[in-house]
Amino acid sequence: MIGIFDSGSGGMSVAREIIRILPREKYFFFADNAHCPYGEKSREYIEDRARFITRFLLEKGADIIVVACNTATAAAIATLRKEFAPLKFIGMEPAVKPAALGTKSGVIGVLATAGTLKGSKYLNTKSTVDSGIKIVEHVGRGFVELVENGILEGPEAEKTIKESLEPLLEAGADTIVLGCTHYPFLIAPIRKIAGPGVSIIDPAPSVARHLKNVMEQEGLLKNDGAPGKDPDIELYSSGDRESLERIFNLIYL
Repeated sequence: MIGIFDSGSGGMSVAREIIRILPREKYFFFADNAHCPYGEKSREYIEDRARFITRFLLEKGADIIVVACNTATAAAIATLRKEFAPLKFIGMEPAVKPAALGTKSGVIGVLATAGTLKGSKYLNTKSTVDSGIKIVEHVGRGFVELVENGILEGPEAEKTIKESLEPLLEAGADTIVLGCTHYPFLIAPIRKIAGPGVSIIDPAPSVARHLKNVMEQEGLLKNDGAPGKDPDIELYSSGDRESLERIFNLIYL
């Protein structure tokens, strides 16, 4: 069974891509809504939540765990890998490298939480990008709250997105990296504001492919039976289930 967790419901954007390429697997998704958002919380706080959730997923039978949260990956995945070895953890990769390869203007923008932008994983990846590429960053303020409240389009969503996206566009970014798993659910208004000449990169598909490769190497793939019409997934929320169910229904109904 594949365990997946996020600070809230945004990690369903990753679960969607994983289920697309691994439809026969069983899944358990943990949304830590009662403690969402993680972006401004301390590393110690996020590590404690990640430990608790990992133990919970292990009790449910998880064979491998996807940390479908950029902030939790940055703050806690190294600790989880050390404390729960040999259990495999798959985290979110900052997609600045593919963005750097695709930019024509030489400027890429990164929208993420404050925790992700300060994390060593992002900073290390950023340091490997060609020095000729300019990286501009902005915290997507209010983005997580929009998704958790089901406001995925319309004037309120556009106003909130514009405030964080415009500084990147004004700096000349022609490629925008979505550095939080909540953000892909806002991709329609993001594209509308960014315009047709700007590429938007969602790292979820590459994370799903990486998970599949690791599971093949570890002999964890389930190969028996045909995939059902609906995914074999159990949903759990530490807080209000409404947001999680809303996102799930948006994807699968």
